[in-house]
Formats: sequence, structure tokens, C-alpha cells
Amino acid sequence: MVRPLGWTAKNSQELTRGWPSVWTTVPAKRPLPGILLAGLLASVAGCDSSDIPSESIVRPVRVVTVEKNKAGQTVQLAGTVESQIQVDLAFRIGGRMTERSLNVGDVAESGQLVARLDPTDEENGLRAAEANLAAAEGKLSEARLDYDRQRHLYERRVAARVAFERAEQVFSSAQAAVDAAAAQVGIARRRLDDTELRVDAPGVVTAIGAEPGEIVQAGRMIVQIARDDGKDAVFNVPAAVIEASPGDPEVMVALSQNSGVTAKGRVREVAPRADTVTGTFLVRVGLIDPPTEMRLGSTVVGRAVFGGVGGIELPASALTRTEGKPAVWVVDPSTKTVALRRIGVERFAPTAVVVSDGLELGEIVVTAGVQALRPGQEVRLLGDAP
Repeated sequence: MVRPLGWTAKNSQELTRGWPSVWTTVPAKRPLPGILLAGLLASVAGCDSSDIPSESIVRPVRVVTVEKNKAGQTVQLAGTVESQIQVDLAFRIGGRMTERSLNVGDVAESGQLVARLDPTDEENGLRAAEANLAAAEGKLSEARLDYDRQRHLYERRVAARVAFERAEQVFSSAQAAVDAAAAQVGIARRRLDDTELRVDAPGVVTAIGAEPGEIVQAGRMIVQIARDDGKDAVFNVPAAVIEASPGDPEVMVALSQNSGVTAKGRVREVAPRADTVTGTFLVRVGLIDPPTEMRLGSTVVGRAVFGGVGGIELPASALTRTEGKPAVWVVDPSTKTVALRRIGVERFAPTAVVVSDGLELGEIVVTAGVQALRPGQEVRLLGDAP
């Protein structure tokens, strides 16, 4: 006789009261069959979070607000910061350099002494020129007296005209000799002044070309000074980029080690000739009010947009597909839910995509987490309170 589950001895006694004693009772509790127990465990184990509808999960996402910006071909190159005007200070004469008062990094003021040559030879040359001038002036004085005497005698018709003309010629020659001696004195004095090299305009010393004790030739660079007239960002630009560049592109320059330090610039000079080794053209971009962190010699990165027009540019990570067409997830700010919207793409870039239609200014587009979204799903914008 099979009895139902939960059958107790009391039930058995009440049921069998008055029945033959051959009936026996069944224990009140019996273990569940193994198959039934396994089924119950499987059903409990199957009730995990995966059975919860995905629409009820609030997923965190990163977003961007649609803005109209300049979208075009972005060109990015590395360069260095240099002074707009760099001058090499050198002696106009040769000699042995006995002194140099400036080193790399020093700030030079206008008129400050840079270096000095041994002035012995130039001092001797000046003394010799001055002696020649004195001798020439003595001869001129003597020739002038003789000329005045001969002229006076000629006017009284006492002396012959030939004697007067000879005295006049001697006087003219003596005057020319004095002028030549005076010029030699000026040259000697200037050579003596040239033994001292001085700064003609304020700036910073960027290079040294000779050390004290060396014999330097005229024109050899002693120090190089970057004047305080402005700074340039200098780039080596390929020919293809120059051909595609507009007439006056605006360049955004940032420090390579700190992208937060930026300055705007305009192309100031393009080399007319390409480098024989690299085939690139040297382009100097004048920086507009550069920050002090952009020191001379700093490595910078220049970024320019060519052929740009007003448009919508989104990160490439925001792009997904629906029915084989480009689409993005748009967030409803009132309900914080997402909807898939098809868009038109004007141009693809390695890190961005230019949208031609399908979006309006001010809309919020998901840029990270697009693979785990479904239409109508609630999202949490990263940075918002949970």
C-alpha cells in the first residue's frame, strides 16, 4: 500500500482503527528520491542574475555632447622651440682671445662685454698711425708756408709762375698725405675697439664657439644669442603636407611632456628648399604669447586641421552598426535610457569619425560601453551619483 507524503503514525492509527491487525503503519518521514532532489537543486541553481532582463540593469557608460567643431584632415608633427632671431657674435679681426665673460644659459644685456682679444698689436698699430699723421701734418704745415710765400711773391710779380705752381702742388700732396694718415688712425682705432666683443641686443646665450686662449679668426662664432624678440616652433614638414596646407593655417602647439601647456601659432616662414637628406621642408611657426614653460629647445607637438569645415566629429569608439549601417547610441537625458540611431558618415579617421547627418547639436552620445547596450536600457553616466 502506497501512502502519501507526510503520512504519520497517528493518521495510520485513525485510519486503521477497527481494521485487521495485519495492516502496519508507514514511517512518518521518508527521504526524498535522489532524482527528485537533484531536480530541485538544478532548478534553484538556474535562478541566477542572467535570468534578470538586461533592461533592468543600469550600465555605466561614457558619453560626449554633440558639438559643432572644425572637422578636417588633422596633421600632427613633432618639433622644437627656437628663438625667432638667433645671432652669432664674432670678432671682426683675428687674434688670441684672452677673456670670455658669458656662458651657455646666461642672460645677456645690451652693451655687455662678451669676450676680449689681446690688444697689443692693435695698440702698436694705432701709435704708428698717429705718428704718421703727426709727420704728415708737419709736412703740410711747411708746404702751406711755402705756398703762401710763393703766392705772395707771384702776386707782386717777383717770383715766376712755375715756382708758385710747384709750391701749390707740394701743398696739395701734403694735404692728401694728412688725410690718408688720418684715415689710417681711424682704422687703427677701430681695430683696437674690435678687440672687445659686446652684445648688440638683449637675449640668452644658447651656444659657445671658442674658449679663452684660442687663436680665433675673423668671423668665427664666439657665442650664439637668442634674442628676446619672440619664439618659434620649428618643424620638418613633408612636401605632401605643405601642398595640402591652406594659405595661413592655425597651428596648436603643446609641450610633448605636458600636453596641458599650449600656445597658438601661425606659419611665419617656409624654407624654399628641401633638406637634401630627409626631403622635408623647414617650417617656422611663430608662437602667440607662449607660456614660460615653453623654453628654448623644448620638444613640442604641433597640430593643425587642413580643409576643415564646421561639422560633427565623434570618437571612433562611439560607432556601432544596425542592419549593416553606421549607428550610435543616443541617451535620453530625462529618462537616462538609450536608443540606437542610424547616422551618416562623411569621413572615417583612425581615432574619429565625421558625421554628416543623423545627430543634432546638444544630444548625448555614448562613447564607451556600446557593445553591452540594448534599446531602452537605463544607463548611468560616469561621474554621476549612483
